[in-house]
Amino acid sequence: MAGRLANRVQLTTDGQRAYLQAVEDAFGANIDYAMLIKLYGGDDQPGTKYSPAECTGTLEIKVNGDPKPASISTSHVERHNLNMRMSMRRFARLTNAFSKKLENHVAMLCLYFVYYNFCRVHQTLRATPAMEAGIADQVWDVKDLVALLPAVESKPCGPHKK
Repeated sequence: MAGRLANRVQLTTDGQRAYLQAVEDAFGANIDYAMLIKLYGGDDQPGTKYSPAECTGTLEIKVNGDPKPASISTSHVERHNLNMRMSMRRFARLTNAFSKKLENHVAMLCLYFVYYNFCRVHQTLRATPAMEAGIADQVWDVKDLVALLPAVESKPCGPHKK
């Protein structure tokens, strides 16, 4: 991803240690990177097995470069993750809508991101993100998505095939 970006970016992750090496491998020193670690209170409430404990505070840790304190946040990605969970049941807990094959899961993610960025008009933008970024000049519909697929010769199936 780093090679696709035109400008230096600021990145914030949670405190997962694996992100340290992943960000280093992807960006090297060419990033303003911070970790936002949320501190949680006790989880002693009955009936809260699937609910997170109450967030009691945060720690902001500068990892690399010069991250701007006002922009150290994981809220945008957390909101996008919620949108994905609500749009695709395969991301919700305790569901049978998951993909057993990685290829099917990746295909569904690709469909979701193309639809989200090219077909769905976002209320705050009053346009699609692709239109706002200047890479599309109209709202796409599902026919536009299908037109991107390579032509596949249909084969008869079932009792009527010859």
